[in-house]
Amino acid sequence: MRVAVVEDQPLFRSMLEHTLGSTPGLRVVASVGTVTDATQRITPGAVDVAVLDIDLPDGNGIALGVTLRRRNPQLGILLLSAHDAMDLLLDLPGDVAAGWSYLSKTSGTSEELLVMAVRAAAVGETVLDPALLARVAPRAGSDVARLTDRQYEVLRLIAQGLSNAGIGERLGITEKSVQNHVNAIYATLGIDVDPQRNPRVSAALRLLEETGPAL
Repeated sequence: MRVAVVEDQPLFRSMLEHTLGSTPGLRVVASVGTVTDATQRITPGAVDVAVLDIDLPDGNGIALGVTLRRRNPQLGILLLSAHDAMDLLLDLPGDVAAGWSYLSKTSGTSEELLVMAVRAAAVGETVLDPALLARVAPRAGSDVARLTDRQYEVLRLIAQGLSNAGIGERLGITEKSVQNHVNAIYATLGIDVDPQRNPRVSAALRLLEETGPAL
């Protein structure tokens, strides 16, 4: 899997290169610090996943990601930021909105989570930062607020990129029980299981849309 890193801080960029480049099955094919260099180096068909810092000296990673995705619709996008700007994913243009992931630089993101997010982005899935998700709660009157405590817990783990098997292991329940919860979540949120759209991505975005800072 070919990965491009766009990060203007040399030390952090070097750490990303080392972590991703030393992971079996991943190869860093471009590592740059500006939007200008990224648009030149990340050409259609040359990269599978772009890891983008949001704050860049000559632009921002979100606009860059939109540009790169429109040039290469199969490109996976993982955003990194020193700020809690996860809700910016809700403002993405509809033609490129699916399958973006978001991790915070300051939340204690592990190497394991970083690699998982890169792999998820490569197949159009979404991984949201667990520490940031832990700080939000459902908005009153929203569909997410209608979920049971267990269903909400499962929804947060879906948004973190865990599979049903992974959720079952985390919660100590069977995979069949997890699937029952997932089906109930989709029904409550009105998410159709459409083979053309990833319902887990839709569920993660609904979680973002219908939550706010926990009081």
